[in-house]
Amino acid sequence: MRIAFFVTYFPILSETFILNQITGLIDRGHEVDIYANQPGDRDKMHPDVERYRLLDRTYYIPEFPKNLFFRLLKGLGLVFANLSKAPLVLLRSLNVFKYGKEAASLWLLYLTIPLLNKKPYDIIHCQFGTDGLKGMWLRDIGAITGKLITTFRGYDISTYIQEHGEQFYDKLFAAADFFLTNCEFFRRRVIKLGCDEKKTVVHGSGIDCSRFVFTPRYPSPDGMIRIATTGRLVEKKGIEYSIRAVAKLAKTYPNLEYNIMGDGPLRNNLQQLIQELGVSNIVKLLGQKPQQEIIEILNKSHIFTAPSVTAKDGNQDAPVNVLKEAMAMGLPVVSTYHGGIPELVEDGISGFLVPERDVYGLAEKLGYLIKHPEIWHQMGRSGRAYVEQHYDTNKLNDQLVEIYRHLLNFGQEQPREQEKLVSSMYV
Repeated sequence: MRIAFFVTYFPILSETFILNQITGLIDRGHEVDIYANQPGDRDKMHPDVERYRLLDRTYYIPEFPKNLFFRLLKGLGLVFANLSKAPLVLLRSLNVFKYGKEAASLWLLYLTIPLLNKKPYDIIHCQFGTDGLKGMWLRDIGAITGKLITTFRGYDISTYIQEHGEQFYDKLFAAADFFLTNCEFFRRRVIKLGCDEKKTVVHGSGIDCSRFVFTPRYPSPDGMIRIATTGRLVEKKGIEYSIRAVAKLAKTYPNLEYNIMGDGPLRNNLQQLIQELGVSNIVKLLGQKPQQEIIEILNKSHIFTAPSVTAKDGNQDAPVNVLKEAMAMGLPVVSTYHGGIPELVEDGISGFLVPERDVYGLAEKLGYLIKHPEIWHQMGRSGRAYVEQHYDTNKLNDQLVEIYRHLLNFGQEQPREQEKLVSSMYV
């Protein structure tokens, strides 16, 4: 199959779930091209980006000037330079009566340029709801062909809905051939918003379990208890609350070490909070780390916490991959009743869940794990087994190919066959 992936940025270290899909499809003999708005992390790339030469398969939208005059001037140059390739497509991209501000701003024209003269695709897979809109417009003007699939992953079905209203995806729900969500929590949400449940299934974000070696957890000979968190330093990750919880525990357990891996706009705020709480010797903001360094730090850790919260702008998490990675490595976890996380963490079995923003709850469950190291091993084993069963990227990539083939074989014109596929995914 020829498959086009639409993403916002590429490559991005934090989006290994997309990278795993791309490399998995290539390993299975399929041809994958990547279309991105802008380059992502060129300085810190996942090794698979180079190993699979993915930048050779990646096409970027021409730089989009903010200044309207320069945008128009450049747009005219793009039209004249490419008119012979697909004149009707370029003219349709400028149809302001049908496409409104997307055409009037020249955004649709700029989106079209990387696709000119490309061979037809079998599948157009848009990795976020906002990318789905791009795929919908481009297919409608004839810039690309193929079955259109959109995956909803988090901010696109939470923050965007709060900002733009519940009708934001109505046209996409009507136009696309199939939809995936990365958890049941978001599947229920898209159905409530008007997406046909007969063409919507949960397809989780996978991890390569072979890269995250299970290690039984036992107390360290030096007596230290090492807690870890991985995540962007943004509001929805809730890291403020785990810092406060650890600060409470430090009064009883001075042998704590809390390592936070990740970067983001709240770094200075969190550093100030650490200083105000007097735990600079215990809590460390380590910054963004490549995957191998994260694994090394997790190998030395005893407990993992991911205290996610619903942000003020409505942003929510699915079952986050950093939790899956920690569980795959045998770490007992403490997280929150938030978004899709309860679909991953079984409370009392692979870890503990507490309400969002509950500092006392976090401190209590972390304290319980510190007091009872004898349960670390079994919780870690339970977490590993659950991740292997539900989130192994190889199983999920096989499932993804099955979804693609189903759409090519049956498509929208046979709704009974689509219903069978949806039903089979929940057996």
